[in-house]
Amino acid sequence: MSYLGLLLLLWLLAPPRPCLASRAPLHPHDGEATVADLVLSALERATAFLRRRLREVNLDGVLGFRVLEVQLGGVREQWARDPGMRPLGLRAEKLAEELAGLLQGATRYLEQSDAQYLREFRPTLLPGFWRLPRVWTLTNASLAYPTLEKQDSFSEEQSDACLAQLLGTGVDSSQPCALSDACASLMTRPGCTGYALSHQLLFFLMARMMGCTAGLFGQSQHYMNRFCANMLLINRRVEAGGYPPIARDIFCENIMFCGISGFLDFYRPGWLETILSWQQAPEGCFGRAGEGAAASPHSPAGRHSLRRVKRRDKQFTDGCSSHNTAVAVSALGGFLYVLAARPPAPGR
Repeated sequence: MSYLGLLLLLWLLAPPRPCLASRAPLHPHDGEATVADLVLSALERATAFLRRRLREVNLDGVLGFRVLEVQLGGVREQWARDPGMRPLGLRAEKLAEELAGLLQGATRYLEQSDAQYLREFRPTLLPGFWRLPRVWTLTNASLAYPTLEKQDSFSEEQSDACLAQLLGTGVDSSQPCALSDACASLMTRPGCTGYALSHQLLFFLMARMMGCTAGLFGQSQHYMNRFCANMLLINRRVEAGGYPPIARDIFCENIMFCGISGFLDFYRPGWLETILSWQQAPEGCFGRAGEGAAASPHSPAGRHSLRRVKRRDKQFTDGCSSHNTAVAVSALGGFLYVLAARPPAPGR
């Protein structure tokens, strides 16, 4: 086991802090501070990548960094009450402030390069849209589907149309929280996998962030429980398969969306160590280099990742991926927030 792996294991086994204010100052070699420093350093390198590629990052990339900004704000609030972690909290605050300025600039560039997509999804980029979990839960393995579909359940165009309808920004939408019969059927369809499954979760996650409660949205938690149970199963299969590069993007996306949905069992120390190892030096990004040879495009993870590349991902000549970087930094931001907040696992 690596040194980082040992620190992560000790973090996992450590009991929740009963009172941050009464906690003694950290020893310089405290495992929590060491892990936090490693994650913050990775996020600082990723933010430097964003700064250099500000004109080129696409909307999905901006969204991932916006979620990270919110996570860093939560980290700062937690560590502001802990004298031993306050220096790292100030570091998180500084990074969040830099991101706020960078994201404003990136949004202005999107107005020129992708105005239609920005018009539909601008609400998700606004400060205040994303909120951190206040209640945590664990996935229920009994909700996993017996089998997953082998064909694409629906296209990204269909998914985007339903998300825009929900936001009230679609071509036939006028009010937020709208839901057509077609979208209700699509977003609750059982057996989906890959990005179709993660976008089903995203649909109900966004509805929660918007405060939609009428009709089907009154069952949002039911569907989120089901989707994240299956997304955790997919991530475990990716882990068991040695993390093929073609599956790393969906692996991080699942952690990003289920983590901010409040599912604590996506924050596994071994997964944190693995994601950190994927960051490309010296660029600071996360990418897809070599993934075509690592997994079959006919596998569910492979097929969906390739579809994403064709349509919306922005890949750079140095092997960096805008989408891959976005979901990775938000996954890391979630790990950092859980490290700072130390929520007790339900039932423990």
